[in-house]
This record gives sequence, C-alpha cells and structure tokens, in this order.
Amino acid sequence: MVVIAFLVPLAILVGALAFDRAVTRAERDAESIARLVAVLAPSAGTTGAALTIGEDRLIDLDASMILPDGSVYGVDVPDEEDLSVALGGSSYRASVDAGEAVYLPVAQSDGEITVVRVVAPHDDLTSGVRRSWLILAGLGAVLVGLAVLAADRFSRSIVRPVRELSDTAARLKDGDFSARVVPGGPPEIEEVGAEFNQLADHVEHLLQEERETSADLAHRLRTPLTAAKLDADALVSDERARDRLVEDLDELERTVDFIIGEGRRTVRTEVDPGCDLAVVVADRAAFWSPLSEEQGRSFATAIDVEHAHVSVPLVDAGVMIDALLENVFAHTEERVPMAIRLAHGDGAWVLLEIEDGGGGLVDAGALERGASTVDSTGLGLDIARRTAVASGGSLELAEAGLLGGARVVVHLPMLLDGSDA
Repeated sequence: MVVIAFLVPLAILVGALAFDRAVTRAERDAESIARLVAVLAPSAGTTGAALTIGEDRLIDLDASMILPDGSVYGVDVPDEEDLSVALGGSSYRASVDAGEAVYLPVAQSDGEITVVRVVAPHDDLTSGVRRSWLILAGLGAVLVGLAVLAADRFSRSIVRPVRELSDTAARLKDGDFSARVVPGGPPEIEEVGAEFNQLADHVEHLLQEERETSADLAHRLRTPLTAAKLDADALVSDERARDRLVEDLDELERTVDFIIGEGRRTVRTEVDPGCDLAVVVADRAAFWSPLSEEQGRSFATAIDVEHAHVSVPLVDAGVMIDALLENVFAHTEERVPMAIRLAHGDGAWVLLEIEDGGGGLVDAGALERGASTVDSTGLGLDIARRTAVASGGSLELAEAGLLGGARVVVHLPMLLDGSDA
C-alpha cells in the first residue's frame, strides 16, 4: 500500500511533466515564428515573411501560418478546424487529431491578423512516459519484494514458535505428557511457551498423583480381600456356598488387579476391536444368576440377537452390564423379579434392556454422576452411560415395561463388519 501510495501519484506526475514539456516546446516554437512574422511582415508582407521563414522549416516544427487571405503555409490545417478565436486576436490551446495545438495571433499595422499554429504531436506528449512507468513498476516490484522478504523473515520469528506450540499441544492432547516446547520468538510468545511447559509439568504431575492414588486405594483392598478368602476357605458347612463365595472373591481380586494395572498405565494406545455383546450378556447373566436364585428372584434372560458386535471393549461391556444389574440387586427388595434382554433396534443398532419389578426410579437426575438418594456411590448408571456414549450410543431411563418397575435401555451401534470384531 505504501508503494502504491507513492508510485501511482509519481506515475501521474511523470505523464503530466511529459505533456507540459511538449506543449511548452510548441509554445516556444510558436513565439519564435510569431516574432519573425512581426519583424518581416512590415517590409516584406505576410507572404514574404512566410517565404522567408520557409515552408520546410515550418513543416519540421509542425507549424502552420494562416495568412489574412486564408492561405496556409507549412502543415495543412483541416478545413473544419475553428480559428475564429485566434483570428479575433486571442491566443489559446486546443486538442486536435494530431496532438495538442497552440494558436498565437500576430496583428499587423493594417489590422490584419496572421495566425501561427504549432502542434505538439501525440508522440511528443507521451515521450519517455512508458519507459518511466516501466522503471517505476520495476522499482515498485523490487520494493514490494524486499518488503515481503523482510515481512516473511519477521513473521517466521512469530509463526515458527506458535506452530511449535500448537504441535506440542496436540501431542499433549494425544497423551504424550513428555511433550515440551522450546520457548522462543518475541518476548510474549516466549513467555507463553514457558507457561505452557509449566502447565504440562503440572498436568503430568497431577495425573501421576491421580494414577498412584487410584492404584494405592485399589491395593488397600487386598488385605480385607485376603482375609475374606481365608474365612471363605474355613467354611465347611455349605460346600456349594463356599465355592461360590470363593469364585466371587477371585473375581473381585481379578477386578482389583485390573484397576491397579489400569491406574498405573499412562495412556491407552492399543486399538480395542470391541466385543460380541450377546456373549457378554450371556456370561454376566450366568454370573448373577446364583445370587438371584439365593434371593428368590425370577431372572429372565432373553438374547434375541445371534451376534451383536459393538465397539465397546470387552471389559467395559462387562462392567456396564454389571453396574446395571448390581443396581437392581442393591436398590430392590429380595424376590423382586428382574429381566435382561438384548434385541435388534432400528437399523444397525442393538438394544440392551434391564428392568425390574420394583418401585422404579422417581429421581430424574439419577443419571448424573454421584447422584443417589440411598446409601450408594451414585456412579453405577453414570458408568454405564459414559460407556455407551463413548461407543457412539446412549442410555435412557424408559417407561416401565412388563415388570412395572425401573427400565434402563442402552442403545449401541453395531459394527458394520461384525466378523472382524
């Protein structure tokens, strides 16, 4: 913009100077011829003055002499050209087909007027203008090129550290907590880089503390768990109940080990292919069936889908189903019936329904994390909901079904190529 602001007026000025230079030369030539006419005409007459000056010289100067009798010496003058102003004794300038014409009247002692006409051709009016414009354009291109080069070098000192900061932030988002940026660039960007590194250090420290705390809390379960297993082994009165209790404690121990391992793992990098939800539902229903028999509950299991391959990891699917079933056992009385059903939904969706014959869920905020009106953590429904949402599905509290109590429906999208799951 600065180059344009300077060069455009300069280019216009160059054109104006060339025009004025050519017109000034024409005016000077006209004045020279007029002085000769004024000197020669009194003694030799206007015709003699024209012959003395010479027609060839007049033609070389692009000049014409229009005598009082109308005869023209030098360059021909078009018949349609208006000379009335000059014949009236006034000098002036006008544009003609050949260029810019200068008219200069010369009055004689007898009152007759001879008009001297000199034309500045178009070539003279624009002489050197194109070359000057090309020089100005080249100068402008050089100046713009230098400005772009300087701006590029300057902007790189800003863009490079910002881009590095963006890339490092993306690595941190993807779980690379060792990602750090080398502060650089202008002072403000350098300060942002230093603050980012401090933030990354703080986040890594907090996550490490959280992982270690989760692992420590899970590890604290080992002592009472070991004691419970010893007590279970000491039971001899009911061998079936003892075996079932030992199996439950073994499952609990495996769960604790899994929690400790997951808590210490920094980031999950493997790709989980999902699972066959029909198999998981059958397995978890078999796991909870002995407890339902012990409590005198009717536990109906209906799996209407031969294969239901979903993108939910196998462990997460089991935890989701256990959380929903455990809610029924924890919040309904013994002998209250319950049911679990897996069926096709609309399109490539599968529905997992769990209902009971209890009093139902009256709290609309039961799906909120930590929400509970009884003595529980309030995490069960939220765990199931987050598992469903993470795989592209949803969880909702539906209207009561055949059993008349609470009814939870989980919508999950099936994988397009279930054979690869």
